[in-house]
Amino acid sequence: MTKATIGDSPKRREDARFVTGSGVYLDDLSFDDLAHAVVLRSPHAHARIRAIDSAAARRAPGVLAILTAADAATDRLGPLRPYAEANVQTGEPFAFAPQPLLAGDKVRFVGEPVALVVAETRAQALDAAELIAVDYAPLAAVIGAAAARAPGAPTIADEVPDNVCLDWRTGDAAAADAAFARASHVVSLALDNHRIVTNPMEPRGGVGQHDRTSGRFTLHVSSQNIHINRNQVARCLGVEPKDVRFIAPDVGGGFGAKNFAYAEHVLLLWAAKRTGRPVKWIASRGDVFLSDHAARDMQAEAALALAADGTFLALKIDSVANLGAYMAGAGGGVQTYQYIHLQGTVYRIAAIALRVVAVLSNTAPIGVTRGPGFAEAVNIVERLIDAAARQTGIDRAELRRRNMVPAAAMPMTNAFGFQVDSGTFAETFDKALAHADVVGFATRRRQSAARGKLRGLGFAYHIKGTGGPPEENVEVRFEADGTVSLITGTQHIGQGHETTFPQILAHRLGIANDRIRLRQGDTDLIAAGGGHGSSRATYMGGTAMWRAADEIIAKGTALAADALEAAEADIRFVDGRFVVSGTDRAVGLIEIAAIGREQGKPIDTYHLWKREHLTFPNGTHVVEVEIDRDTGAVALVRYSAIDDYGVLVNPMVAAGQAHGAMAQGAGQALLERATYDPGSGQMLAGSFMDYALPRADDLPPFDLGFNGTPCTTNPLGVKGCGEAGAIAAFPAIANAILDALAPLGVEGFDGPATPATIWQAMQKAGAARP
Repeated sequence: MTKATIGDSPKRREDARFVTGSGVYLDDLSFDDLAHAVVLRSPHAHARIRAIDSAAARRAPGVLAILTAADAATDRLGPLRPYAEANVQTGEPFAFAPQPLLAGDKVRFVGEPVALVVAETRAQALDAAELIAVDYAPLAAVIGAAAARAPGAPTIADEVPDNVCLDWRTGDAAAADAAFARASHVVSLALDNHRIVTNPMEPRGGVGQHDRTSGRFTLHVSSQNIHINRNQVARCLGVEPKDVRFIAPDVGGGFGAKNFAYAEHVLLLWAAKRTGRPVKWIASRGDVFLSDHAARDMQAEAALALAADGTFLALKIDSVANLGAYMAGAGGGVQTYQYIHLQGTVYRIAAIALRVVAVLSNTAPIGVTRGPGFAEAVNIVERLIDAAARQTGIDRAELRRRNMVPAAAMPMTNAFGFQVDSGTFAETFDKALAHADVVGFATRRRQSAARGKLRGLGFAYHIKGTGGPPEENVEVRFEADGTVSLITGTQHIGQGHETTFPQILAHRLGIANDRIRLRQGDTDLIAAGGGHGSSRATYMGGTAMWRAADEIIAKGTALAADALEAAEADIRFVDGRFVVSGTDRAVGLIEIAAIGREQGKPIDTYHLWKREHLTFPNGTHVVEVEIDRDTGAVALVRYSAIDDYGVLVNPMVAAGQAHGAMAQGAGQALLERATYDPGSGQMLAGSFMDYALPRADDLPPFDLGFNGTPCTTNPLGVKGCGEAGAIAAFPAIANAILDALAPLGVEGFDGPATPATIWQAMQKAGAARP
């Protein structure tokens, strides 16, 4: 029996089944009498649908159903709506058009679902889909935010005039203007936080079932948020949430792409009801590129005002987010909550003026990925600071130190009134620079130069709020065989919760870790759940466990007092045992659970809680790059970081999560971009032949350390740890590249730092030099 608790690093218990091929993912499940579905998608970015002729397809071998928007209307299915329909701060409604499950009169992006084909086999469904004749009348398309806002731009949805969902100014513009007027230095940048496709290893998919007797629907699904998505899908079907069950087996990654409901979730359940058969659909990688919720895609014009001594006076940002063809998921909420929440990040900036615009375009809808909104805010500030250092001549590290909120001023309240509870920013920053051996960089730069390479050093300080949906619940059940079932509304998608969650409960209850079994991924197991997004699971689920443990101990104390014939006031709970003070008389928690069960007084406990605050992981990431002068090829040669994740439940698992985020952030910085043709709206990077994910040889060893300050907003002291690298790597690598290219006069570049991009920037700078 193991006693691994908070702070220990036992090996991940779930890995035993994963590495032996015993994991059970969606495509591993078996169903009797299974039918297969294929989604017919639009080949046009913007077009009217004049007619759909499915007669030939209906006659094709094996076809069970061809379903279109007309059928959906007949069965009164509802469209998908955004999870936030109004500005989170002001309550002002967004302009948006609900997303139809199947396009009826118009398609708005390449890959939009037009028809669902159900057949005995997937091959038959694919063959039948090719027989459907759709008469399209193509329309002009816009793929970027600037084009969508241009005068005379084609209207994507009548409900969204000028394609603008949101145009909001917030902050203190007058104070910012006054600060800029008296500033000794003003630095300005135009920045593009370009669009990416997150590409989880296991693609989206589902198997829909319908029980004709009970009328109940069941969807086996690869998802990271089953309760909330179940509720959205139930609304589209026109039934109560209790009539829909979502089950998520092992999930092969999410990265935000599986955070929200999709049309296919509804379509599969509807098709199952229509055909009387279980219906399965698994996305192809092409489906992923065309129709998964993408991420980022924000452009900003930003300016920072500084005093002569480098003190930050004010920040102005004019940003526009490209939401794609529909406001999906939390798109509007990201812009009006996450993005504004930590403007200014860890720095003292008294006046901030912010304009937030969100527009539609003829591209796949934007969802979320690691650090949504927060990553965009951090990128702006960290890029501005490096530019300010070049302009003022003040060392960029010193410029950051001078303006960081000091530890003595914590908790801090920023210019928008949001509070951060804990953090030692300057200390973490200095530890990161020391950990990275920044003092030795000059020597390494000379060594690179001797090999004909340009070497650059970059760093960025990240911070984000973690929490996600504000409620979470757990149930702890003491089973007759002496084991403990821990049931949560969170969702594991590869983070190691089967290991870390039992560590938390074992720590609180003093029982052997391997007695505890985590159960989740089924909406029938527990009443509600916030799933996993925004690095929320350990904070939200862990706090619910902690408080449930308090109730368990209280119930057990009363039972123990009776069993030990002592007063409750004399009972202490120590290391899994109820002990009578001053004696050696004691009884174990598992024994008390059995006694309670026999007496009809079980100590099983359900606990639901609602958070009032977020947690704020933060830290500094330091990178070095080498650039080939002749080709522009960038090599990421060193990567180190010091992060503050508060109390670490399992340092090994936390490090693994951070490493994955670092890789994702490096991918965006160096390789990845979701590219569309500006004329036709066709996806140009629609496969791994054209879209480059980072591979092992693109990444150096990660040297990660921790400088935790316990979070004060939860009893565990934890902070979410899954997103930092994806936030910090993007600006840190960009800053390193510009540091390397500074001798050549390069001041900026857009998009990932591909060889072509960097070579062109070098050539442009060279041509501009006298």
